[in-house]
Amino acid sequence: MKVIYITGWLRSGSTILGNVLNELPGVLHAGEVHYLWKNGVLRHGTNSLCGCGEQVRQCPLWSSVVSTLDTPDLGRLATQMMTWQRRALRTRHTRARLAHTPDEVRAAVDRTVALYRALAERGAERAIVDSSKYPAEAAALLQRSDVDLRVVHIVRDPRATAYSYLRAKRYIDPMSPAASTSNWVGFNVASELVGNAANGRYLRVRHEDLTREPKRIVAEVLRFAGLDDESPVGDDGKVTLGVNHTVTGNPDRLSQGVVAIRPDERWRTELPLGHSAVSTALALPLLRRYRYPLLARGEPSWTSV
Repeated sequence: MKVIYITGWLRSGSTILGNVLNELPGVLHAGEVHYLWKNGVLRHGTNSLCGCGEQVRQCPLWSSVVSTLDTPDLGRLATQMMTWQRRALRTRHTRARLAHTPDEVRAAVDRTVALYRALAERGAERAIVDSSKYPAEAAALLQRSDVDLRVVHIVRDPRATAYSYLRAKRYIDPMSPAASTSNWVGFNVASELVGNAANGRYLRVRHEDLTREPKRIVAEVLRFAGLDDESPVGDDGKVTLGVNHTVTGNPDRLSQGVVAIRPDERWRTELPLGHSAVSTALALPLLRRYRYPLLARGEPSWTSV
């Protein structure tokens, strides 16, 4: 059972990458499965719709999937899953999950794999894309012999994500540049730990490359995942998206029709200089590793990697 698990910090393009892959036959982008329990089952929060537009528990696919779980009380299971996730599958638990799998982690991952299995039986026979972006969860899944896990680590310039977090979204609160970049560092360092342990099952992708050369980068992801399809993105960077069944994620996941994948460089001129300086200072150790310039204001200077 093949699972393409996307990890990294938020606002980095995981939704569009997952939805492009969703257009391939036998491949299903399930969205952020980590949040199925909180947002989909318990409806705690503002992001409880499936990508098809229905509430998750009313969606034909997800209602069928959750009905396969061996539980007399789905709400109680959802609460238990959230407890296990909070205790042992946060980003700070990544190193521990690479070294040891306690009983509560095994129980939580058993449930996640059961969801994957049900999805594989309902149209995702070639691959499931999980864009949850929790490195500790990816680390725990690496230990499973019944999952062919491929980890895609997506990164974006930390100043771009800091700019994105300055404004509240319908589904997420704003965050200061210091908080956003601190999380950026933590999630990316943890994702690197997973990559070091993945034995060839890890690929790092830059958001900037994905948005400037989407056809090429998607083709690279497909080769990495062992899928022999042509990239569904055209030479003009456009892709036609149909219905998906993503649980949680950027509300753009609800979009259908022709979508043009383009870079968003507004942050280069609109992010206040002080905010840019804070983000640059905090992310400095990783900027060179990911080939981001120290000075990033003004017109972009971009080199493909």
